[in-house]
Amino acid sequence: MRPLPIGTSSDLLVGQRVYAIGNPFGLDHTLTTGVISGLGREIQSGNTGRPIDGIIQTDAAINPGNSGGPLLDSSGRLIGINTAIYSTSGSSSGVGFALPSDMVSGIVDQIIRFGRVTRPIMGITFAPDAAVEQLGLGGVLVLDAREAGPAWRAGVKATSRDESGRLILGDVIVELDGNLIKNSSDLYRTLDKLNVGQQIQMEVMRGEIKVDLNLTLDDLKDMPQKELPPGIYRTFPGKKPIPGMPGMPGVPEGEAEEGGGGGFAPPGGGGGGFPSPY
Repeated sequence: MRPLPIGTSSDLLVGQRVYAIGNPFGLDHTLTTGVISGLGREIQSGNTGRPIDGIIQTDAAINPGNSGGPLLDSSGRLIGINTAIYSTSGSSSGVGFALPSDMVSGIVDQIIRFGRVTRPIMGITFAPDAAVEQLGLGGVLVLDAREAGPAWRAGVKATSRDESGRLILGDVIVELDGNLIKNSSDLYRTLDKLNVGQQIQMEVMRGEIKVDLNLTLDDLKDMPQKELPPGIYRTFPGKKPIPGMPGMPGVPEGEAEEGGGGGFAPPGGGGGGFPSPY
């Protein structure tokens, strides 16, 4: 058995012929052919909702069972890993997506060196973009900053409640490492370019005041686990949020799959804590 030669995805061209290999519907050793239809596409992770940039689009037939299979150029070099399709039926509609080989090589290198993929985290839970827009804010609203985490050490203020149960909004992240942050996608994109242990500057809005903070990014495995502070809970779909407040489920920094539905509710109002940050 010989390994596939690894090509580069940095010099691909739209219209270039490609070949996809996989096991669609359990039919192993299936080869389909097509061209590169587009480059630099953005898709969302089906597990986390996290945006993934730089994706290859192809019209080579990709069906259930093709995911994880190679996308090859005409010289038989690996240029991508088939990962997703756009379809209303679940079958190929001529719009398939593959992770570029240059991205995959970096991930494989991390797995070989550390036994897993390492990603820098800030140790926060934040509100979904739709809720932030309803509040008339721009940026990423911090709901919780994990104790001893990067954001907590930097002095980030989390969303809380006063003694009367009124909501006190936390810091709103508007700039990270010199990059403007308008929404959670901007935050994800910026974090993906940074490294564990890197020291960066962050700008937040604290009410009407702009505050500059310095923080050092942590690795997920180093994040301490703790319960959320009392008074902040996430309700599940069908539960009633506080009157006058938009639905604001917590979205963890890197694992958004648990962050859907519902709104804030006081203790006893049904619902659990926010999911742990990535």
